[in-house]
Formats: sequence, C-alpha cells, structure tokens
Amino acid sequence: MRVIQAGLPLTIEQIRSVALGEVKISLSPQAEANIAASYQYLQNKLQSNDRLYYGINTGFGSLCNIAIPEEDLSQLQHNLVRSHACGCGELVPDHLVRLMLFLKVQSLSYGHSAVNPATVQLLLELYNLNILPVVYNQGSLGASGDLAPLAHLCLPLIGDGKVKAHGQIMEASEALQKAGLQPVKLGAKEGLALLNGTQFMLAYASWCVLETERLAHWADFLAAAALDAFDGKSEPFRPELHRIRPHKGQIHTANQILNWLKGSEIQASEKVHVQDPYSFRCVPQVHGASKQVVEHVRQVVETELNSVTDNPNVFPEEDAILSGGNFHGQPLALAMDYLAIGLHELGHISERRVYKLISGERGLPPFLVANPGLNSGLMIPQYTAASIVSQNKQLCTPASVDSIPSSNGQEDHVSMGANAATKLYRVLDNTYSLFSIEMLNISQALHFRKPLQSSPSICQVMERWRKVVPVVETDRILSIDIHNGRGFIQSNTPTL
Repeated sequence: MRVIQAGLPLTIEQIRSVALGEVKISLSPQAEANIAASYQYLQNKLQSNDRLYYGINTGFGSLCNIAIPEEDLSQLQHNLVRSHACGCGELVPDHLVRLMLFLKVQSLSYGHSAVNPATVQLLLELYNLNILPVVYNQGSLGASGDLAPLAHLCLPLIGDGKVKAHGQIMEASEALQKAGLQPVKLGAKEGLALLNGTQFMLAYASWCVLETERLAHWADFLAAAALDAFDGKSEPFRPELHRIRPHKGQIHTANQILNWLKGSEIQASEKVHVQDPYSFRCVPQVHGASKQVVEHVRQVVETELNSVTDNPNVFPEEDAILSGGNFHGQPLALAMDYLAIGLHELGHISERRVYKLISGERGLPPFLVANPGLNSGLMIPQYTAASIVSQNKQLCTPASVDSIPSSNGQEDHVSMGANAATKLYRVLDNTYSLFSIEMLNISQALHFRKPLQSSPSICQVMERWRKVVPVVETDRILSIDIHNGRGFIQSNTPTL
C-alpha cells in the first residue's frame, strides 16, 4: 500500500486517497526532526524561566491570566481535552474523520507546536489501523480552532471517548487495548496544540473541492446531453463568441460542450427554433463562473493544507514563543460560503433544464412518458428537484457573516467556518440528487428522439447508465431510480 509522508508539501489530489483509507501515513525524516526539536525547545524553556506562556502554564480563553503550577501542567491539558469534548449533531462521516487525523498530523509535523513525538505517533497509528474517533459535526465556532470536534478527535489519545473500529463503535480504551496501543500522558501545551486548528473545517473544504471539481465534469456532460435531448442548438458554444468575453471557465465549458456533441445526429438535424432558453444557451457563462469559484477555493485550501494552525507557536531558531491567531477560520469560512454558492448554481441550472425537458415541447411527450395522463411519468422528480434547489438556496446563506462572542468576550470575533463547512457538505450531497434527476430526464428524452442518436461519447455514458436505470415505460417508484442514479454519479466521472 502506498505511503504518504506528513510534513512534505501536500496537494489536494492526495486527499482522496487519504480520506478513503487507500494509503498509510508516516512522518518524513524532516518532520520527525522538527517535532522532536520543538518539543525539546519547550521543555528547556519551561525549565529555564518562570514566564507565563498562554495555554502552556496558564488557563485558557478568558482564564489566560491565571498561572498554573508546574505539577499541574499535565492535568491542565487532560482537563482541556475532556472539557472541550461537548459536540452535538450528527457523526462526522468516516472519510472526513480520516482526513482530520491526517491533517492534524500534517499541521503538527512542521515543528511549531511543541508536542511529544509519541503523541503524533499515536495519531498516525489511529489512522493506519482505521481506529476512527467518534466526532460530532456541531460545536465549533471556527475560531480558536475547531475546539469541540478536535477534542472528540483526540480523546482516544488519552484513552477516553469512543471510536469506530472494525465497523463497531466502542470505548476508545477497549480499542487501544485490542490494538496493543497505550494512551499518552499529555505534557505542557499538548492538549492545546491538538484542539487548536482548522482540521475539521479543512477536511470538509478539501473533500468538497475535490467533489465539486468532479461534479463540474458531470455538469458539462449533462448540459451537452440535455441540449441534444431538448433538440437545442450548438451555436452558443462556438469559440468566436467566447473569444470576445474570454473568461477562462467560460471558454473551457464551451469547448467541453462542443467536444461532447461531436458526431451527434441530433445536432446535424435541422432546427426550426431560433434560440434556446438560458438554462441551455448560457451554460458556458454559468458553469464557467462556478469553475472559477472552485479554482479560487482550491488555492485557499491548498495553502491551508500546508499550514500550522494551532496557538501559541514555538520558533526554536528565533528563540520565540508567540501567541497569535492562526487558528481563525476566516479564510476557509469565506471560501466555503463562496464554494457553496458556486456549486448550488450548477444544481440550480440543472433543475431548470429538467423543467424544460418535461414541458412537452419540441416533439417530446409531456412528462417524458408514453400515454401521459394514465401515466404521470417524470412529473414529480422535477418537484423533488425544485424542493432540493430551494433548500440549497437556504443553505447558501453565508455562515461567515455571523459572529457570536465567546469566552467572556476574549474570543470576540469568530468565523463560523464549521457551519460553513457542514452547510457546504449538504449542498454537495443535494447536488448528487439533482444531477441524478437530470440524468433520469435526459436519458428518457433521448429515448424519445430515436432513431436519431446523440454523439458516440454521450451514448457510451448513457449505455452504462441504462444498466442502472432502465427506460420508464409506465409509472413506477422513481425514488429507486434516483437513488441508484446517485450511486452511479458518485462512483463515475464522465470523460471524453
């Protein structure tokens, strides 16, 4: 099995394999040296002077001015992890918990967190043995780090909390014992280093960027296939039009649509209408804009993947311990709100194409079924799509414009990036359903275009789809088709 080394430059392409557990993780030699050096630096610093360092030998948040005796420093860190483990809501999916474990190791590997190498090693073991902490998706304000989710992520390190191991939820202490692992005793600063950070937000953000990039391929395929299904015109995709408004995403989308349509008998047939509705004609402008949103968010996420986001940070070479705000999730919060809007637009325009396909226009039967009236056909999937689009609009209300002060006003501006993350994830999940519904309608409309065929490239994808979702001859339970179609879209990427 391939090994990814934490501490080396990380790209977003590596994230999928990490999330799916297709790799093992280890520390690069430089990361091992960095972690050991920062840990030893802090130990020496605490022995050599009586200065107060936030969260190291003081209380936390608004309790930052309370000094903690040396003999209580370990208990301070254990208390921190336990007291902050107050998450609510749904369980974070397994693939995102794996990402959180890896991303926490990655952030610690740069040697600015002063954690014991043994603590990092236990995080590695949890990932590599697929012992996944039980983490809840509510509780983080997206500043001072993802405190509650990361507390649940790190409870197993001290033998507390629950984990999922071998498909079962069990006490972390039991799982560690079965795996031959020992809990660690946290030293000065370690609990704070584990809980401060953006790894909850970042896991969601990086996964959603990857999936949105993949769904952008689906969006272009669906638009091209829908154009044929609706007997639309390819003229709006000609390069001359996009050369005079040269947005990168717009040019790319128009080119992709034309490539998907190459060899289409439907496109070669005579058209009697002059123009198509915007949901067909303006695909380059709409899809292209969303693609450029994804490109921007990818840059933000890749910077965060290679960052240190706990506090305070140690700088052995500069002989400095600095307290700052690298845990603040504002860069991710704004980016995820932006991405949710861009992704929503791909789903929104998809639903509009569905609405036109069932309208009984351009030689297609109403609701895309033989004998309409006796059969309702694909009438109600459009209702479902409209409901999902409406929910996505609500979910796209920005989380990052909100802030509620906490910790007696010490933490007086927060990003709400965790809420941006979970909302974005729901928009992503909804988009699978929207694309499945459009694919159901397109495949049905193309069935009624026969004997004319779409392009060979589109037909190849449709042939694979038909093995999952057969033609709707008479009314049946369509939720089965929609759910099967979701699985098809989640496990495939259309390629030219």
